[in-house]
Amino acid sequence: MTAASPPSPQPTFFRRHRLKLVPLLFLLVVVGGGALWTLATLKFSYSSGDRVGFVQKLSKRGWLCRTWEGELAMSPVPGSTPQMFDFTIPDGTVAKRIDELEGKKVALHYEEKRGLPSSCFGDTRYFVTDVRLLPQ
Repeated sequence: MTAASPPSPQPTFFRRHRLKLVPLLFLLVVVGGGALWTLATLKFSYSSGDRVGFVQKLSKRGWLCRTWEGELAMSPVPGSTPQMFDFTIPDGTVAKRIDELEGKKVALHYEEKRGLPSSCFGDTRYFVTDVRLLPQ
């Protein structure tokens, strides 16, 4: 009489579905990495500072991702050609305050965000976070 061979081990869930789990795991890593990158670029700023001038234009633009975009005319010497500073406003309350001060001399506090993965966050990399009215 021959000895019966031991029963073969049952395949585990991961062995049976390995080929299906690899692409899913890859997709999760890519999406998770993209989300972490986006969060990091929005949280930390490359530089920050103030720009002084007169707000020339303010509009809400975009088809799907609507953002506030503006233009500040900076003139270091009266009578010289102004240099334009394009900016994005992420907060609607700041956009309303800037709209009220349009045409007056203001100081805009901005944060520069580099490496944003999409233009859905704004057309520029300069995000205005505060505005102050300056004496003329």
